[in-house]
Amino acid sequence: MTPGPTQRAPRFGMVAGEASGDLLAAHLLDALRARWPDLQAAGIGGAEMQRRGFDAWWPVEKLSVRGYLEVLPRLPELLWIRKRLTQTLLAQKPDLFIGVDAPDFNFELEARLKAAGLKTLHFVSPSFWAWRPEKLARLKAAADHVLCLFPFEPELLAAHGIGASYVGHPLASSITLQPDRSAARRALGLPDAGPLVALLPGSRAAEVKHLGSRFFQAAALIRQAYQATQFIVPTVPHLLPQVQALARASGLGDAVHVVRGQSHAALAACDVTLIASGTATLEAALFKRPMVIAYAMPDVSYRVMRKKRQLPWVGLPNVLCAPREWLHRPADVSPHDWADRADAPFVVPELIQHAATPPALSQAVLDWLGAPEKIDAVQQRFAALHHELKRDTAQLATDAIETLLAR
Repeated sequence: MTPGPTQRAPRFGMVAGEASGDLLAAHLLDALRARWPDLQAAGIGGAEMQRRGFDAWWPVEKLSVRGYLEVLPRLPELLWIRKRLTQTLLAQKPDLFIGVDAPDFNFELEARLKAAGLKTLHFVSPSFWAWRPEKLARLKAAADHVLCLFPFEPELLAAHGIGASYVGHPLASSITLQPDRSAARRALGLPDAGPLVALLPGSRAAEVKHLGSRFFQAAALIRQAYQATQFIVPTVPHLLPQVQALARASGLGDAVHVVRGQSHAALAACDVTLIASGTATLEAALFKRPMVIAYAMPDVSYRVMRKKRQLPWVGLPNVLCAPREWLHRPADVSPHDWADRADAPFVVPELIQHAATPPALSQAVLDWLGAPEKIDAVQQRFAALHHELKRDTAQLATDAIETLLAR
């Protein structure tokens, strides 16, 4: 008789699809290895996962693509990778497959594995409450259980017959409740005095393509208004040449500091951040930093995605700080009307698509720099959010996984 997962260290298949997923999966691997020191984990992952002993058959960058038009040239390769990965996992039969976010890739993979009798877990509920509610049916077919990062999600999933556990957000435990701005500036070699703006145009090449020049043009306008302003631009290694070229073209000279990685240090050090919508906005909120959220993509992709919106916001800080009733749309109100409500409360500004012009972006940042009382208020709200998301994620996640393994 083959030993069960409780009698030996379990084997996990895992897939993370982008830099944020790599970080989340790395935190989860830390927790799992504390419970099962000799575990084995393999699949698709990034540098952070590999530092935890993960066997990456393909690097996370292979899946780092977003948008309908952007994915088309890569589709044959992505389908080939998923086919090969499915075959390998079915042959090796890990005790559990864990898909970390990346639903467009992972749901189909999970559904095939689940149909073949393998146990599947999805880590990070898709944001069906924000857009693409059709993902719920796919999630139900794909995952035996879901680990949720946000407290309102298990209740919403349960209403659709999907088992889920709230485990808190690992970033809330890894980011200190009181960031030390001066220490972060010293670590980055930046002066302690003077305004510092962090520019985070995204972790994907397509995001930097559509936002990078706008961010640097906005920075030049901010510099005109506040001559002492410095800019810190953390970027993932594979985008470093692209971002450095934008920095050189900006004409800002030594006022711009492009650094490899170190996004947390940049957020701790800055006064305000101009930031692409995504997980990084939650990180900025946990660092208690006021922000201006922006996003842009090809117009065709934007028109498709806009039709699927369920909420007025795209940025996680605004969603998580919204009154809870805003997440429960009345049945007699269309998603489009709900998402376009003019009275929606925004904690931080969002400038999306054509609204994300350099003058508008720069003015939104300057509005923060000139309003200390407004900064104090948003920092207090973000501190409350931090406490809400801070849970013993390691214990809760491994407890849920151990229960699933024992079924």
